[in-house]
Amino acid sequence: MGFRITKPVAISAVVGVICVAAVAYALASREEPGDPGAANPESAATDYEAALSDAPRPLAELYAKGDALIPGGLDAYEAELAKLEGHPVVVNLWASWCGPCRSEFPLFQRAAAEYGDRVAFLGVDSLDTDPAAETFLEQFPVPYPSITDPDREIWDELRLRGLPGTAFYAADGELEYLRNGPYTNEDDLIAEIERYTG
Repeated sequence: MGFRITKPVAISAVVGVICVAAVAYALASREEPGDPGAANPESAATDYEAALSDAPRPLAELYAKGDALIPGGLDAYEAELAKLEGHPVVVNLWASWCGPCRSEFPLFQRAAAEYGDRVAFLGVDSLDTDPAAETFLEQFPVPYPSITDPDREIWDELRLRGLPGTAFYAADGELEYLRNGPYTNEDDLIAEIERYTG
């Protein structure tokens, strides 16, 4: 008579494999305590109104649309950049379903409060739905709007490899630098803001 696995033994074995895999994944993806790249970061507590009260008119007009989703894809993106000519611009490309985007968002919240009176900040929400993006922005409010990019036009125009990504534009509208991938600490983001918008 051949060896047979009974149903309860088979189910126990499957459950055991799933548990071991879950523990291994948790250990492999664990972040250091307090790391802003942690999977579920807290939204940064920022007083944007006070921080950006001295922003020049084009930036103040941009920030009057904080958290708004602006439809229009690439055309809307280029129109917003044209309005900001004369000011350096930092564009963060994100999506509500993107874990690393969520991890780095508090860094952009703080950076926009610190630098937003001299640097324009703009978001691009790619391959997302408006309801999901709105829920995300309720959790992580920012003072700047995001252009919706449901068909990945902006993503493709920038030749971004994936999300998140950050584009830095000089005051003359020229793209200075495109970062592929997330920021995992505030120092790196600040260093690149100062380097590419200074």
